[in-house]
Amino acid sequence: MRIHLGTDHAGLEFSTQIQHHLAAQGHEVIDHGPIEYDPLDDYPAFCIRAAQAVVRDQAAGVEALGVVFGGSGNGEQIAANKVLGVRAALVWNISTAELAREHNDANVISIGARQHTFDEAASFIDRFIATPFSGEERHARRIGQLAAYEQDGALLPDPRAGHSENTMTDASDSFDPEAG
Repeated sequence: MRIHLGTDHAGLEFSTQIQHHLAAQGHEVIDHGPIEYDPLDDYPAFCIRAAQAVVRDQAAGVEALGVVFGGSGNGEQIAANKVLGVRAALVWNISTAELAREHNDANVISIGARQHTFDEAASFIDRFIATPFSGEERHARRIGQLAAYEQDGALLPDPRAGHSENTMTDASDSFDPEAG
């Protein structure tokens, strides 16, 4: 599988180690990050280029995923998600890595390099790569809704539209904390 990496200075060391780790597993690794440490560099372009490459490869039928790194992973996830067709998930444990693929068919993950050891990050990436999308109807339906919104701003009808003009009513009777 082709794996695209993007990072800034905060994830540069992780990115270098991850490249070796993934190559040893037989993956083709393409680095879109900096070529040298610069504490003032900015992550958006690196992460966006990695995300664009994932979308381009997937559109061409190439099996590809992406991993972006930064200090926390938050900004890097936001940057990757600006690319049409990307579903980037912030991953902080094995479960989130697995669920990103299984339920959301994420094609990019973001990891906070200052939040995890190399071994933790490598295990998240390995699980992400190894986990297939479940294909369950409910997950596919939700991903389709996201894609529709990306394309033309389409949303499902608002279930509250046309209801009481008083938006300050107490809705606690209908709140279900178990729903999700």
